[in-house]
Amino acid sequence: MITMSESSLYFVSYSEEETIAIARSIAETWKGDEIAFLYGELGSGKTVFARGLAAGLGVKDINEVCSPSFTLVNIYYGRCPIFHIDLFRLERQEEILDLGWEDWLGQGVVIVEWAEKIAFDPGLPFYQVEIKIGEKGERKIQLSLKSA
Repeated sequence: MITMSESSLYFVSYSEEETIAIARSIAETWKGDEIAFLYGELGSGKTVFARGLAAGLGVKDINEVCSPSFTLVNIYYGRCPIFHIDLFRLERQEEILDLGWEDWLGQGVVIVEWAEKIAFDPGLPFYQVEIKIGEKGERKIQLSLKSA
């Protein structure tokens, strides 16, 4: 199900497959230099959403897309490079800035899980994706395009 407000799209997903399909359809229209900040509690489906974005960007085997919780950054290749970042284990802004993730802006698609930990405005438009778990286990996904 898709609903829309002036500045956001809202989706409800009842399975991982639906979440992947939603994200795939979004990323299929991307040019290849977008930024996606993913927000949601542990287990809400941020990595599943990232897998769908990768599918829409032409990654052949989306099963290779996994949470980079321990490596911090995974890079995939489709129509463009995809920099998949997971900030779950990082606590201090210095640690996050030490990743140098800003260097990848404009070099491909940057996907950041646990984006609420970033105290940095990229100065560029970005997609804010909020994923919430509903009462019956469904995923409520809000996609907003934020301007710089």
